[in-house]
Amino acid sequence: MTTATTAPTTAPTTDARTDVVVTDLRAEQLDPPLGLGTGTPRLSWVARPAGQVPAGWRQVAHEVRVVPDPPAGPGPARESGRTPSADGVLVEWPVAPLTSRERVLVQVRVWSADDERPTAWSPPLAVESGLLEPADWTAVPVGPDTEADPAQDHRPVLLRRGFAVDGEVVRARLHVTAHGLLEAELNGVRVGDEELAPGWTSYHHRLRYRTHDVTALVRAGENVLGAWLADGWYRGRFGIRGASRNLYGERTALLAQLEVDLADGRRLVVGTHPGTGEDGRAWRAADSPVLAANLYDGETYDAREELPGWSAPGFDDAAWVGVRPHERDPATLVAADGPPVRCTRELRPVAVLTSPSGRTVLDFGQNLAGRVRIRVRGTAGQRVRLRHAEVLQDGELFTRALRTAAATDEYVLAGRGQEVWEPRFTVHGFRYVEVTGWPGALGDGDVVARVLHSDTRRTGWFTCSDARVERLHENVVWSTRSNFLDVPTDCPQRDERLGWTGDIQVFAPTAAFLHDVGGFLSSWLADVAAEQFEDGTVPWYVPDVPGGDVWTPARPGAVWGDVAVLTPWVLYERYGDTGVLARQYDSAKKWVDLVARLAGPDRLWDSGFQLGDWLDPAAPPHDPADARTDRYLVATAYFARSAQVLSQMAGVLGREDDATSYDALAREVRSAFAKAYVLPGGRLTSDAQTAYALAVVFDLMPDEASRRAAGDRLAELVAEAGHRIATGFAGVNLVTDALSLTGHDDAALAMLTETGCPSWLYQVLMGATTTWERWDGLLPDGTPNPGQMLSFNHYALGSVADWVHRAVGGLAPAAPGYRELLVRPRPGAGITSASVRHETPHGTAAVSWRVRDGVLAVDVHVPLGVSAVLDLPGAGPSRVGAGSHHLEVPVP
Repeated sequence: MTTATTAPTTAPTTDARTDVVVTDLRAEQLDPPLGLGTGTPRLSWVARPAGQVPAGWRQVAHEVRVVPDPPAGPGPARESGRTPSADGVLVEWPVAPLTSRERVLVQVRVWSADDERPTAWSPPLAVESGLLEPADWTAVPVGPDTEADPAQDHRPVLLRRGFAVDGEVVRARLHVTAHGLLEAELNGVRVGDEELAPGWTSYHHRLRYRTHDVTALVRAGENVLGAWLADGWYRGRFGIRGASRNLYGERTALLAQLEVDLADGRRLVVGTHPGTGEDGRAWRAADSPVLAANLYDGETYDAREELPGWSAPGFDDAAWVGVRPHERDPATLVAADGPPVRCTRELRPVAVLTSPSGRTVLDFGQNLAGRVRIRVRGTAGQRVRLRHAEVLQDGELFTRALRTAAATDEYVLAGRGQEVWEPRFTVHGFRYVEVTGWPGALGDGDVVARVLHSDTRRTGWFTCSDARVERLHENVVWSTRSNFLDVPTDCPQRDERLGWTGDIQVFAPTAAFLHDVGGFLSSWLADVAAEQFEDGTVPWYVPDVPGGDVWTPARPGAVWGDVAVLTPWVLYERYGDTGVLARQYDSAKKWVDLVARLAGPDRLWDSGFQLGDWLDPAAPPHDPADARTDRYLVATAYFARSAQVLSQMAGVLGREDDATSYDALAREVRSAFAKAYVLPGGRLTSDAQTAYALAVVFDLMPDEASRRAAGDRLAELVAEAGHRIATGFAGVNLVTDALSLTGHDDAALAMLTETGCPSWLYQVLMGATTTWERWDGLLPDGTPNPGQMLSFNHYALGSVADWVHRAVGGLAPAAPGYRELLVRPRPGAGITSASVRHETPHGTAAVSWRVRDGVLAVDVHVPLGVSAVLDLPGAGPSRVGAGSHHLEVPVP
């Protein structure tokens, strides 16, 4: 029941307990929660001990208070009242829904079973909704009223409009997006720090906008709103081998709606539209100093053509042209629900090299996605050229792997003393930058690499006594950063950079440990559902773009299409998010139903085009799908897995009929798999690592004896291979788990620490600073692999890190959202200590261990409200509650 009272922003709590505090209050997965796309945002919080952990603490109820925070000041509060609940993760909004633009202050307090007193109220969180109804949009997209060749990249433009404010400003919000890429300015100041805005969604279905608080930038009197506008993903050269243009339209456009609330209660709205407004002002456009910009090819900037003061009052835009309107259904505009792309760090070169041809090459010591900022002095017209590459070959930039991507930026100096420049509308994957045309000598800090990625919050860390394994883990982190660039891409460097569904399907568990990817992946999964064909086919990559004869039209493919089922389930397992299951359920069901039709009554998916165990190290360079494991064994195994997970999704959502029917389907597929692919004695028809990994982890063997036999045979194969890896994308995230599940932790650890080619540490010893697309991206002699699929920054093969966290570090979720932990460290392979830490939805969980003098000493930290099952070597399982625990057991 909701009651209304009047209260200060931070309400005092009478007789509140002080040993527990409520912190980390969040609304949905946007930080800060400004411009939310829902009027009923779910709330999450963490209860933390304020000192010693109270014994027996367990949340049994909560209360939410919501105080309106309009421009005129706080209004009457709405309170949920004490609500019985043990949960503090993604809790349903408890009071009346917010209306468009409504801003409130939210607080939470909780009760535990061990004390009748509640905690104190949490610090207030400002929560503000965006434009929730299509009718809230009065602006329309506009672009320059000029003619442009649709067959070419367009030169980026500037747009501006002046407006007057005749009162005291109390609040101002800019809601902005574009057909293309934009960077907004207000009164000469850049708005926000977002890069490559508005990002890439399935533009035909969903165009993301973001809300900015620009109160501090708007002033009484004259003002100017402006923006840079470029092609980006919308109409630039993009797609497989950069073969497509005008993917979503032939012209770029800006859509902006600035809303200024004044102290007298009026609201001034300045939006993009053609023609002249009521104040006699109009939007105007002109060419920018950016001569060319393309995501693959780079950017060219002529500083001599800069227009100082163009986005500030007093600039004469009489020579600029007008604008024309563009079509956009406002119902397709969606508020951002994840973090934007930002620059998160800067790196300076670790070495300045001179190539055999005499060129200057900067080595930044780390493969990354981003671009460089330069600081340079010279004469007008001098041209600095920057070429990017991931590796060197014979001392020169190796560019074959870029295919048709030029990956080159150029800057033409204005000759005005020290000039500082960074491209706006491109991004590169690189470690090395070749610099030509630099005036004089390069100084320290003259060229700095700027790391760009979706600014997801880091949540997971791992260290151990083996520096090589630590470097492998760091490589996985860097590949995550590089490829979580608004969509989960395959690679950041060549003429591709697409949201490949199979890659993220195998990597999602690792990603969800390392970073808070709930909002990032939920947004992308909405595009998966939008792009899914009516028959249930999931495209190979999302957003879906033309892909030549192989990838267009999309055909159903196991591992890749299963992302519709398995990745929402990962978000549920790691974040306790039932909302994403509900939103994606129809998409998941369409996929499984499609595969059921393709498999037919015998339940074997043994026909059609399949990538199978893509990039098996035994596959020849020219045919990455030619794997040791039968591609139809892979397809049927994934069919069984997705059917079972869909049944579990239905159970969580209360769809009991579906839960029963898809469980029966999964059992039928498992039976069909066993009949077709399991031989007497537990051998499989494909006597290969991936086949056994799938059969064990997906529980496809007919009985426990055959399952143990499959695990034993897998361990034999691993030993026969010298503990080298023999899987591609379909098995890489499963093989170590399959060994651990069948009692072969030692074999799994030996695989992890093997250094021969192919192996995870082979890449490390070859100098990798990210994970590669191919196990042998560089051959043992240091030369690049001759294959076409040759990225040195792919995360799929790094999906072993999830097992590293759980088995080496010893920390795993044992219930959705880490409500229960499994602590199961397994020392071995010379690793004598390890530590792992994760920011769970309930607070910090951590495990550290060391082996000394035949004793395994383990320290465990369990968040408040969470329990942990301890499974230490040679000891029976035991359970502990919240707090810090130290245990010691003899090493078996």
